[in-house]
Order: sequence, then C-alpha cells, then structure tokens
Amino acid sequence: MKTEPSLSGENAAPAGDVKTVAAEGSHAAAGSAAAKGAAPETEHRKKKVARARRQTPRQRWLATLFVVVAIAGIGWGAWWLWTQRYDESTDDAYVSGNVVQITPQIAGTVIAIGADDTQFVDAGYALVKLDPADEKVALDRAEADLAKTVRDVRSLFATNAQLEAAVAIRESDLARANDDFARRERLVSSGAISGEELQHARDAVTSAKAALLAAQQQLAANRARTDNTTIEDHPDVRSAAAQVRAAYLAFARTTLPAPVSGFVAKRAVQLGQRVAPGTPLMAIVPLEAPWVDANFKESQLAHMRVGQPVTLKADLYGGRVVYHGKVAGFGAGTGSAFALLPAQNATGNWIKVVQRVPVRIEIDQAELAKHPLQIGLSMEVDVDTRDRSGPRLPMLAQRDSHDTTTVFDAQETKADARVKAIIAANESAAGAAAVAKRGGAASQGSRVAKQPGHAAREAALHRGRRA
Repeated sequence: MKTEPSLSGENAAPAGDVKTVAAEGSHAAAGSAAAKGAAPETEHRKKKVARARRQTPRQRWLATLFVVVAIAGIGWGAWWLWTQRYDESTDDAYVSGNVVQITPQIAGTVIAIGADDTQFVDAGYALVKLDPADEKVALDRAEADLAKTVRDVRSLFATNAQLEAAVAIRESDLARANDDFARRERLVSSGAISGEELQHARDAVTSAKAALLAAQQQLAANRARTDNTTIEDHPDVRSAAAQVRAAYLAFARTTLPAPVSGFVAKRAVQLGQRVAPGTPLMAIVPLEAPWVDANFKESQLAHMRVGQPVTLKADLYGGRVVYHGKVAGFGAGTGSAFALLPAQNATGNWIKVVQRVPVRIEIDQAELAKHPLQIGLSMEVDVDTRDRSGPRLPMLAQRDSHDTTTVFDAQETKADARVKAIIAANESAAGAAAVAKRGGAASQGSRVAKQPGHAAREAALHRGRRA
C-alpha cells in the first residue's frame, strides 16, 4: 500500500527523505503488528505468574506438611524397628501379694483383740487372745502326771538295789543250806543224825534254790524296765513329758501372734465370739515384696521369656513414677481354665475368645520402698522381648522358700524348758548319780547291794568255822 505525499508546503520533503520516511513507516507498521501479536502472550504469562504467586503459600504449606509427615513416618518406622517391635504391653495387670490368714489352732472364746483394720503390726504381736482357763487346767494336770511319773520311775531304779540285796540274801541262804546238808550227810553214816533230819536238810537246800531263783527273776523283771535308760529318757517319763508339751502348746495357742509384719485387713472377729480351729479371724498383708500379675494375650507370649526386663507404671502415681522389674514366671494355664466356673466350649454355640495367661512380674525392691504399692492396684506393663534366648516355659529349679516365720519357735522351746524343770525338781541326787554312772540305776543297785551280800558271806564262813 502506497502512501500519498502531502502537497502542502509545510509537509513537503525531499525525495531522499521520502524513502526514509517510507522505510520508517514500514518498520513501525511491522512493529505495531508484532506488538499486537505479542500482547496476548505477555498477558497470559503475567496471568500465569500472578496465579503462581497466588498459589505459592498453599503449595508451600502442602510441601511442608508432606515433608513433616514423611520425616515422622521415617522416624516412627525406625523407632518401631529398633524398639517397639520387641515390646509387648498390657494394661490388664494388677498388684498381687501374700495375704496371711490368722486362724486359731484350738477352739475357744475371744477375750481380747489387739489390732484392727489398716493398722501395721510387727511379727509376734498378739492379735487375738482366747480364754485360757480350760487349757491352764489341762496343763496343771499334765505337769502333775509328769512329776508323779518321774517319782515312780525313780522307785523302779531304787527297787533294783533292793532286789539285788534280796538276791544276795538268797544266795547266802542257799550257801548255808548246802553247808548244813553237807555236814549232815557226813554224819548220817555214823548214826549221829537220823535219815529224817538229812531229808529236812535236803529240802532246805531245794527251798533255798527256789527262793534264789524267784529273787533273780524279780530282779530281771525290774531291770527290764530300767536297763539302758535314764529317768529322763524312760518311756513312761517321755510319754508324760509329751502330754505336758501338748498341754503347754494348747495353752500357748490361746494367744494368736502375727506370723509376719504387715497391715491388718479383713478383720472379722468380735469379742466374746466362740471360734473353732481354722476360722478366719483377720489377715496380715505384708507389702514389702508384692508382685504384679500381668494378663497377656496368648498371641503376645511367643517371644516372652523368663528374666526379660520389664517397665511398669502405676495408675496411683501416673507416668512420673516408673518401676523396673523382670519376668519371674508364667501361669500354668489361662485364667478361664482355672476359673471357678470354667468355660464349657463343647456345649452350645461356640464363640472364639482370645485367652489371657497370667505372667508374674518381680519389681525392684528399692523402688518399692520409695513408692509402695497396695494389693489390687492397676498397672501398665511393658516387656522388652529383645533377648529371646532360653525355653519359653523353663522348668525352674525349686528355690528355698523365703516365706518363713519364727514366732512359733519360742512355744516349743518354752515347753521343753518346762518339762526339764519338772523332771529336775522330782529327780533325786542318787538317781542323777546313777544316771551319770552307767546310764541306769542297775549298777547303782549292785553297788548298794555289795554290803548285804558281803555280810551274808561273812556269816556263812563263821558258821562253817564253828561247825
């Protein structure tokens, strides 16, 4: 398209300038056309940049959230792989401990109660007293019988000496009868004595032999009751002593001491109540060594072993107190198997229920001393099953029981001392000397019988010299 030059003087220009103007006009037209084509593209880019600027905070937030979630997921995965896959936990866990029942060993009427619920008592403290009147009467009777028996046994040992003296006398009589018979037998041939007198002498010898035999049998019978024994070890004395011990123990059992130190609980006894042996009167709960029974699901027990470390938290103290312990053992069966009314799975419709097995947890004693626990408190238990060595149900060797009491030992000691005192009070010095001499009074009797026997022999020799 050609542009007409202006004919006016003012707008007139030289020919060379006309070409320049034409060239500039063509460039301007081209630039105008290019500008018109680039304008929509620039506007689109500006809108895109504006849109990007408007979406940047949202995208940044989403990106940040994604990074945080990714880091958290990686951290949780590493934490689970490192620790949590070895942990087995449950909140079905409760504190358990010994509950020592206080029951009488004899029947009686309650006349005193020394402790009540929530009170702490030491081992040996008198909790309940029964009326001791009947037991005191029985004890006095048993002690009297023991004293009488000791004196009777003393007489047995003394009878040995008496019977040995009688045997010596019978031996002397027999010796004299033999001498008389021998003299008369020598004189009968000369006619100095008659045959009847000789027969009398022969009968005297026979009678003396029979009397000697009878005396020896009596001595043997009495020795059979005393040989190889002492007054204290004589069967009759031991039987009477046993009766005294039984009576004293019954008397001592009218006082019921606390077997262990602990808190009084479940008191049911009242003054004036007539109680029978075995009646629960109260309980003593020692809280220095409780344990935790944690009921784990059966699916949690596959990698659990005795001795694995355990961390525990009590609802009483919350998360600020953490206990440490170890697995002590596993129950022999599930809780439902040992329930009062076990499940009858073979009858009616059956619904599978996940079973739980009690696991005993021992707690650190030092931590228990700082933060004591009571029976029945709820616990949260975490078991670290990292160490899975050893059998799942080990047959643990039986350990010596550490649950013992010595409060009843004094009763037997006092009963023995009482028996010895009664025997010593009724035992003579002569009997004690006989015991020390040969373990019996038979040798003492022999020693006592020496003098009568010696006198009899001297008399027989004197009569022989006179004849």
